[in-house]
Amino acid sequence: MATLLTHTLKDHYAALQAERERSWSPAQLAGNAAQRRQLVERFDPAAVAQPGDILPPLSFAEVGGDTLDLDRLTANGPALFIFFRFAGCPACNIALPYYADTLQPALEDRQIPLVALSPQQPDRLRDIKTRHGLPFAVASDRDNGLARLLGISFQPDNRPSPPPAGWIGDVIGTNSWELPQPAALLVGPGRVVQWLHVSPDWLERPEAADILRWIDDSQP
Repeated sequence: MATLLTHTLKDHYAALQAERERSWSPAQLAGNAAQRRQLVERFDPAAVAQPGDILPPLSFAEVGGDTLDLDRLTANGPALFIFFRFAGCPACNIALPYYADTLQPALEDRQIPLVALSPQQPDRLRDIKTRHGLPFAVASDRDNGLARLLGISFQPDNRPSPPPAGWIGDVIGTNSWELPQPAALLVGPGRVVQWLHVSPDWLERPEAADILRWIDDSQP
């Protein structure tokens, strides 16, 4: 497993952006920045799921072949869900091993399961779990089912028709442009949303310490 303990998540994303500024064309940089800025400007905190909302009895296909049931995950206490884009997403390949190193041990102490969710098909998600030796479940939110219910899925404005080779719907196996905005969701017994924190800019995700503070502050 990659060890990222010496830097914050913000530090890692700053390094990623610096590398892109060295290697990407001005057009690539501008397009990436424009989409991230647009998502931030359009984000409405009141339009996403709120504490107290009750989720339906959903289940998720885990990359190892198991089915993760929301009721079982939250039977004895809360469960934490980390939404990420897809297995090949550079920012997600920074966030998930960072959370494995800095967040998972503290969650184990609190007996809180962690599940990383992406709309990508389970067989294509297996790569990110094995590449980093992730110690938590990685599963598919089929057709962005939960992401849509939470109000965190989006489609880019620029959707060429027909789609180009290697477009996102082909990469993740959904035949759709739709992706979730990165988010952290805590669900308690009875499938009750305890809190939801969304990161419209996918290069600004919460540090482990922030997530643990939100968890501790929400518990009786």
